[in-house]
Amino acid sequence: MLESSYCYWNSNPLSITRLRRYYEGNLSSEHQQRKGGGSMNFAVKAWSSGKARTGVLHVGNCTSPVETPALLLSTRKGLPHFISPDLLPSLPYPDSALLQFSPLHFLEGLSMKTISNIGGLHQMLGLDEHAFAAVARDSVQILPESNSTNKLGASFETPCGRILIKPVEYLQMISSMKPNIWTTLADEVPAWVSDKRNRISVDRTVKWLDECIALSLADGVVFGAIVGGSNLDERKRCAEEIAKRNVSGYWIGGFGLGESMDERPALIDTVIESLPGEKPRLISGLGLPEEVLQGVAAGIDLFDSSYVYNLTLGGFALTFPLDQIEMNSSSFQSTEMGIDQTKINLKATVYRKDTSPIVASCSCYTCQNHTKAYINHLLNVHEMLAQILLEIHNTHHYLGFFRSIREAIKDGRFEQFQKMFVQRRRDNLATIPLCA
Repeated sequence: MLESSYCYWNSNPLSITRLRRYYEGNLSSEHQQRKGGGSMNFAVKAWSSGKARTGVLHVGNCTSPVETPALLLSTRKGLPHFISPDLLPSLPYPDSALLQFSPLHFLEGLSMKTISNIGGLHQMLGLDEHAFAAVARDSVQILPESNSTNKLGASFETPCGRILIKPVEYLQMISSMKPNIWTTLADEVPAWVSDKRNRISVDRTVKWLDECIALSLADGVVFGAIVGGSNLDERKRCAEEIAKRNVSGYWIGGFGLGESMDERPALIDTVIESLPGEKPRLISGLGLPEEVLQGVAAGIDLFDSSYVYNLTLGGFALTFPLDQIEMNSSSFQSTEMGIDQTKINLKATVYRKDTSPIVASCSCYTCQNHTKAYINHLLNVHEMLAQILLEIHNTHHYLGFFRSIREAIKDGRFEQFQKMFVQRRRDNLATIPLCA
């Protein structure tokens, strides 16, 4: 996939020259000279009237601190799905500094020994200014398979088939890749399993954490995994057990696996209440804007999301308002144009002659240089440049959404921001049948 991207850019020197000129003109010498590593430091800076909070994360090679709540960019083998390494600087930095990957992506290709000899992912990919976070599942290609998981290890559905990963094997992967942050192996289960299965998942996850700590094969910062399915008691027990261990943060797993949005707040609150407040919390499985707001309201700091990838793959572009003023002033638009007030479908024929940018106020490369009509054409002729331009915009826009969340928390109006966003989304969904 990346090779196709490079082939396109190599055959279109004008496009790549324009893009490089665009972002190189905005890079400071400080950004261009970022080097080095280091451990992780986290500090909470502000709270809203509820549990929502902002913080500052210093991690790895990122000399500029990353403000939280923050988004971890979904990747395939350490790189965004459609954005090649030389295009990464077109994204806002340091908001885009955190890259999430699954070590299981590398079951095909280079061996762990080769990656280790190269010096890990930072050296192999040439991304000294970014921080890598390793999570076993990625919600795109690496999915937990609870029926095949046993006491020896966790089972996953991967492009290579169903694979059982033992803690020692997982630690060897982490040791070879040298991520800045890594989460321990977890026995994730869907929402509909029995209480007995939830209890077993917690016992295994805690046991595997102890094995990972005892083996001590890997460097980097360890986030202890918390599971328990839809059982409040097991979620609480797991959180309390993990909080007793020597970990630097917490990864809350088992979400996005069949639970409803209505039952999710109680589950997350049960976990958060059992964790110390000074350590960062990362969650997987919450991707939609409404779900992110739900997580932020509960006190989550880091979000691992495949939402941008799924949108881009489908030809959608994010368009929802990013601040309170825009929310108040914008009006509903007809869904006949592929619009639902959150995103637009750029495959729709109405955009064939639309010479406006995706979002007029957006400062991303795509909106500053290209039109809806051009992207519509690229999608219709199945040219990969469409996904490249869409991922640049969607990532830029979603990072802006997180920035708006942080500003709302700092100003003490997060609850109002969340209520307005969710209510406006519900009103729009109720309007769709009338407009169709």
